[in-house]
Amino acid sequence: MVIFIGGASHTGKTRLAQRLLERYGYPYLSIDHLKMGLIRSGYTTLTPQDDDKLTDYLWPIVREMVKTAIENHQNLIVEGAYIPFDWRKDFSEEYLCQIRDCFLVMSRAYLEQHADLLRQYANIVEQRLEDELDVSQLIQENEQNLAACRQYGCHYLLIDGEYLVDMTL
Repeated sequence: MVIFIGGASHTGKTRLAQRLLERYGYPYLSIDHLKMGLIRSGYTTLTPQDDDKLTDYLWPIVREMVKTAIENHQNLIVEGAYIPFDWRKDFSEEYLCQIRDCFLVMSRAYLEQHADLLRQYANIVEQRLEDELDVSQLIQENEQNLAACRQYGCHYLLIDGEYLVDMTL
């Protein structure tokens, strides 16, 4: 089984993947770690600020890693903001039946009311370097992600009230 956890920055993707690892023993792949490994090693000239180009660059690699995990009957959690919403088009039915997705989406109200909590928990699993929390940008990204989830039929968790990662398990 492969589980995709997608969503905008600060929605708790990495924390959820970590909790699933702890609970079920499923390893997880952080697409951010893959991104930084490729950038730091010089295998790409893209930078962390090239978000608009990174999905196209990273997804073919991640997609084939997922196929390999399924072919080898291995469980894997893949988390990151670089999972395209139209990911299903890249897999035949033999793979699709082994993949589940969950995109984390925060409502405008949640983001406006809980900006301080987002700042407080931003480094709960990994240390973010030079991370500015722009609530208006997060609102825009989450609204776009919700629309894309609906357009492509992705499963999503709309975070609008109390949000505890342990509760989503």
